[in-house]
Amino acid sequence: MKGLPLFVCSQLLFILLTSAALDTITRDKPIRDGDTIVSAGGVYELGFFSPGNSKNRYVGIWYKKLLPTTAVWVANRNIPLNDTSGMLTLKPNGTLVLVNSSNASIWSSNSSRSLKNPKARILDSGNLVVSDRNDRDAEINLVWQSFDYPGNTLLPGMKLGRNLVTGMDWYISSWKSTDDPAPGEYVDFLDSHGYPQLVVLKNSSIVYNVGPWNGIAFSGSPNSKPNIYYTFEFVINQQEIYYKYEIKNASLPTRVVIDADGVVEHLTWIERSQSWFLYLTAQFGNCDRFALCGPYASCNINNSPPCDCLRGFEPRYPNQWYAADWSSGCIRRTSLACNQDDFLKLTGIKMPDSRHSWYNQSMDLEGCKKLCLADCNCTAYSNLDVRNGGSGCLLWFGELIDIRELSHNEQDLFVRVAASELDSDRKRRRKRSTLIAVISAVLATFILSVLAWFSFQRRKRRTGSEVSNEEMELPLFDLVAVTSATNNFSSANVIGEGGFGPVYKGILPNGQEIAVKRLSKYSGQGVQELKNEIVLISKLQHRNLVKLLGCCLEGEERMLIYEFMPNTSLDYFIFDPSRNPSLPWKNRFEIAMGISRGLLYLHQDSRLRIIHRDLKTSNILLDSGMNAKISDFGLAKILGGDQVEGKTKRVIGT
Repeated sequence: MKGLPLFVCSQLLFILLTSAALDTITRDKPIRDGDTIVSAGGVYELGFFSPGNSKNRYVGIWYKKLLPTTAVWVANRNIPLNDTSGMLTLKPNGTLVLVNSSNASIWSSNSSRSLKNPKARILDSGNLVVSDRNDRDAEINLVWQSFDYPGNTLLPGMKLGRNLVTGMDWYISSWKSTDDPAPGEYVDFLDSHGYPQLVVLKNSSIVYNVGPWNGIAFSGSPNSKPNIYYTFEFVINQQEIYYKYEIKNASLPTRVVIDADGVVEHLTWIERSQSWFLYLTAQFGNCDRFALCGPYASCNINNSPPCDCLRGFEPRYPNQWYAADWSSGCIRRTSLACNQDDFLKLTGIKMPDSRHSWYNQSMDLEGCKKLCLADCNCTAYSNLDVRNGGSGCLLWFGELIDIRELSHNEQDLFVRVAASELDSDRKRRRKRSTLIAVISAVLATFILSVLAWFSFQRRKRRTGSEVSNEEMELPLFDLVAVTSATNNFSSANVIGEGGFGPVYKGILPNGQEIAVKRLSKYSGQGVQELKNEIVLISKLQHRNLVKLLGCCLEGEERMLIYEFMPNTSLDYFIFDPSRNPSLPWKNRFEIAMGISRGLLYLHQDSRLRIIHRDLKTSNILLDSGMNAKISDFGLAKILGGDQVEGKTKRVIGT
């Protein structure tokens, strides 16, 4: 300050003191209802708020510049204030205390040690930290932080896991509702039994398991590999076990939330639309239900039924299994003989539940195999880390549960089976190879003689009646049942008609409402379009795509059975002046977002890259909640995973 006028020095000092106070609570500067503090970069704000339609008051942290208010942390989740008389104070020992109108404490922080000159400061990370005012490195030498007590939101830099020294657990728990931030039924945390894995609990029972970490990602995660937006970290040592993520572009607001229904969603803020975008959701199908198929079985969302026993295993209770109750799982066809057993290699799967497992980070795969073979209770082994060719050892003990097929997973699992099972497999493969060689020689000349006939049959396929059940992967409905459900295809049940044919409303004996799309003999579309729609939509799972329940292929009948959409299609509202006003802009916006999410899934996030080619208002159906669902995939086209353009041989679509 030397050489500066006294007035200028005093002004600079005032600015410095004022700016420092904007993000800080001190002993002589509490926060009353109506006051707030804001992080230095203007990212987060702390104060009193009322969630949703509630009139209760809570102390929380939210995004400063985003509307509507999105809370990322709540202090007094269990004990709300019922008026605006609350005050958040900082005690001389460094404890934050929330008091009501009677000056009674309803919430307080705890502290690992007392401070002589404490301050509480909100950081641009969204973390509220308590430290000594004279400490220049408050983020490291803190005595309390809100990041240690998350609510329903995981922000970049927050940890899910456990401090093995203090016993503190870091987890997120759902709100009871959008109006009530009290802890709900669901908890997302890192289970440290055996080899750690992320799980979602509902009232202490596992409902979703993302699988163990494989060095790159959790084995059951839909997409948690490093990318241009995020980095992911899993740490396990003698002091702590945790998982966290960071964002590469700090200006992009992002959060992971467990909602009131237990669904874990990764959301990012889109500045252009001023709204949150669902970047990723953890649970998106039946196979994500924990242990759906029981022990020694795998789940494939694209199969019907989805559950299948592992090789060398058979259903424990066949009658239950074929009645769609797979919870009992499978048992071995051949009993084990301990150190005379062998191992079946499984690839492209989610690793089993690892609560009953053991691991070693330095052992190689061959040593892992020997160790498992020597222990008669060991049922499977795998590399712990798939990077750089694989390293470490992970052993499973007891039954293997919660396996599902995931083609993108690079971790191999070796399952213990009787040696005779693999010998039988080898013999079957040798016999099959010999048989294939003989049949191939016979068929070579036969194929040449039927090529002309085959070409002719392909031209007839549009009007042919053969549709392979293997291509369907869907339940087949009985013609009698469909006829009864639609009142013998009564004209009074017709709810629409398109190029495929009429669509009827039906009611099954169990009361379920269905929509039956019936191929007309005069239709410009035919069996090829029907097959195309079934093959595509049966492999797609998204809340903004219409759900195909099955098909009926008896005699000359060709029918598709869908879930019934009570609010018909979008054109029913927007092209009728009398109904147009009944569709407010809020619904229009949600419908547009639903269509966008469905298209993003088709174009980018689904297993198959699909171009619809016939998207129009009549093909956007609306359910009871006015949620948009894309339908009619008869003219859709599949592109390769890396393909960004293609050519068509005919003019089709709208």
